[in-house]
Amino acid sequence: MHCYATRSSHCRPLTQLYQHILALALAVKEINETPQLLPNVTLGFHIYNSHFSARWTYQASMELLSGQGTLTPNYKCDAVSTPLAVIGGPNSDLYIDMATILSVYKMAQLTLGFLYFQLMYGSSPIMNSNVQTLFFHWVFPDGLQQYNGILRVLLHFSWMWIGVLSRQDDTGERFVGNVLPMFSQRGICFDFVKRFPRATYSDELHKMVNDGSEIIGIVMRSTASVVLVHGEIDSIMVMRMMPNLAETDDISMQGKAKVWIMIAQMDFTSFPFQRGWDITFLHGALSFAVHSKDLPGFRKFIQMRNPVLLKEDGFLRAFWEEAFDCYFSHPTLDKIDSKFCTGEENLESLPRSVFEMSMTAHSYSVHNALYTVAHALHAMACFKFKHRTMANGVAWEHLKPQPWQLHHFLRSISFNNSAGEEISFDQNGALVAGFDVFNWVTFPNESFLRVKVGMMDPQAPEDEGLTIQDDAVVWPSRFNQTLPVSLCNEKCHLGYQRTKKEGKASCCYDCILCPEGKISDQKDMDACFECPADQHPNKGQDGCLPKQIIFLSYGEALGICLTTLALSFSFLTALVLGIFVKNKDTPIVKANNRNLTYTLLISLLLCFLCVLLFIGKPEELTCLLRQTAFGMIFSVAVSCILAKTTIVVLAFMATKPGSKMRRWVGKPLSNSVVLSCSLIQATLCTVWLATSPPFPDLDTHTMLKEIVLFCNEGSDLMFYGILGYMGFLAIVSFVVAFLARRLPDSFNEAKFITFSMLVFCSVWLSFVPTYMSTKGKFMVVVEVFSILASSFGLLGCIFTPKCYIILLRPQLNTRGQLNRRNK
Repeated sequence: MHCYATRSSHCRPLTQLYQHILALALAVKEINETPQLLPNVTLGFHIYNSHFSARWTYQASMELLSGQGTLTPNYKCDAVSTPLAVIGGPNSDLYIDMATILSVYKMAQLTLGFLYFQLMYGSSPIMNSNVQTLFFHWVFPDGLQQYNGILRVLLHFSWMWIGVLSRQDDTGERFVGNVLPMFSQRGICFDFVKRFPRATYSDELHKMVNDGSEIIGIVMRSTASVVLVHGEIDSIMVMRMMPNLAETDDISMQGKAKVWIMIAQMDFTSFPFQRGWDITFLHGALSFAVHSKDLPGFRKFIQMRNPVLLKEDGFLRAFWEEAFDCYFSHPTLDKIDSKFCTGEENLESLPRSVFEMSMTAHSYSVHNALYTVAHALHAMACFKFKHRTMANGVAWEHLKPQPWQLHHFLRSISFNNSAGEEISFDQNGALVAGFDVFNWVTFPNESFLRVKVGMMDPQAPEDEGLTIQDDAVVWPSRFNQTLPVSLCNEKCHLGYQRTKKEGKASCCYDCILCPEGKISDQKDMDACFECPADQHPNKGQDGCLPKQIIFLSYGEALGICLTTLALSFSFLTALVLGIFVKNKDTPIVKANNRNLTYTLLISLLLCFLCVLLFIGKPEELTCLLRQTAFGMIFSVAVSCILAKTTIVVLAFMATKPGSKMRRWVGKPLSNSVVLSCSLIQATLCTVWLATSPPFPDLDTHTMLKEIVLFCNEGSDLMFYGILGYMGFLAIVSFVVAFLARRLPDSFNEAKFITFSMLVFCSVWLSFVPTYMSTKGKFMVVVEVFSILASSFGLLGCIFTPKCYIILLRPQLNTRGQLNRRNK
């Protein structure tokens, strides 16, 4: 194995980068020690330093394509071996920079068969051409899966008001332009969207500090408790400056700690001069990472690395000096005041902020990347062995593998790595894997832990892919281990609904009380809603209470009063009937058509008693009888009055000489009027009961807090038709009585009938608008009162004068007095 290392400039951090190199070295060691994988083949690797910049990436790509000491592509006369793969990353800018040189070069040299592909372990950027895309294989899952996972985390914890920091490059622009709108569609709002200062390794550090100072002020003044950081592996170095910048600007980060959400491309690293800086601001952060497992033997492999024994490993010595802040002795250097490295320093003693002994997700990806190349080479060798050409019974010499031949095998490769996990790629060359969600827990000794608290299952439906253990998450200290709230304003309380603030984001709103009759039983509801039909809102309008079923009952005061009146009037009618029966042979009873009088009194008695059908719980039978019985009885009563007035008119017309009306006066006429008028009403009632009969029903909408048990009329047309017919009879009776009011009559019955009909019509004319404007059980009260008032009006106006004469002025109840009054 040949390893050529170059050390970066003094600002370039090596402590975390070296773990990736160790993961690569371990993979090479394991592959070379596994003869079943690549027999008679020894893998090696070269390390090219890109300095996270396009210039150094271009130079590294040119060095890869050139001979030693030159930058002339395709001229490698002194090269011993040809590289088969380039593992680059995780910085997305470097992918495109590499593609600019390597992919174009491969296309130009296609005829020579000297092609290269790039095997990446970072997220896939947007390629400039389809040709470049063909040579990329991403040891990283589909990036959309990660963004869906972040969105699911925000929705899971109800973090609808967040801040966003993104990189100042094309990747950041694409994130802001393509991903954030997807978040907005799910209700996420942004207090700020700022560009993250890029880590700088030159004299532009001062500008980075100034930009960072401005951004930390915006972040700390923000009302959002959650900040999404879309960065890459170097972004943490800039983030680590935040506490110092905040202290310089007199901003307290402890009282305004944020929950940082970091994407999988980020990892913990730092400048050498940042050692000892506070990292508690990262306490409680959440980060995504490509799903990984701890590889067996990785920690032991690290512990075996010793800079004294492996002096040719330049990266190890550089890492050792940076990690332990010491220098190895050198005859040309005078380090009297510096600490010298002995090689006996213990890596276990380093805090994780300096170096992590357990394998990170990025190192795991590097390890898998090299294994992917090895398995692709193995698959290609097996394929060629099976299909080699035979000539004269002797196999041709096995051709040396070329880089361009690996692409087909990489796209279709599938294997289990040393941790026992399956590694495979989809049709786009992206790794088929999920993401883990880690919670960062920091300690006073500058160390920290990544605690796995959730994961994204790539095979699950989009809305079900995230599983997270809420109880396992440690939040920043200022939240006292309660779930942080990240909203533009407080949630609306129960009984209130949200209303949009003009000119503000959709996450910013006011809270208004629910309209009458509606509730909100959850916080922060968009709109209040009505209770079920059998319930009503409580006083706070945050819940529903069962409605009380009501009807005009005998037990309530109103029911008792109406029942008492009905029975009293019934008794009074019966008393009047008894008086007329007892005095049936007196002139005043005979003169007023005794049979019609009895019929009218019995009808009025039944009218008073039918009121009892309207009081009490509506039943099927009472609903059928209540309106029809009332209509029939009242029709008989009004028909009797019409017959009485008609007979009076005809009687006086018959007294004229030569009048032919004499034969119409008598019982047949009165009976015909009563029967014919009543038969019409009976026909209407029969049609009503046959087509759409009344039935018991519940009115759940009219009253806010009660359910009204009532009799549904079935057909309002038939109901008002019956009332209209009674009104028609009353009007005809009133007109006839009014015309007969001046006829000579001993007892002025026509005048009394006229007045009684006036009362009757007034009551029922006022009934219609009153009934239609009344709600609940009071509709029944209005009808009962109308029945009682109109019936009592007939009883009082027609029979009070007669009873007065019969009981108090019997001297007037004589035939002589009657004849005298008629003269």
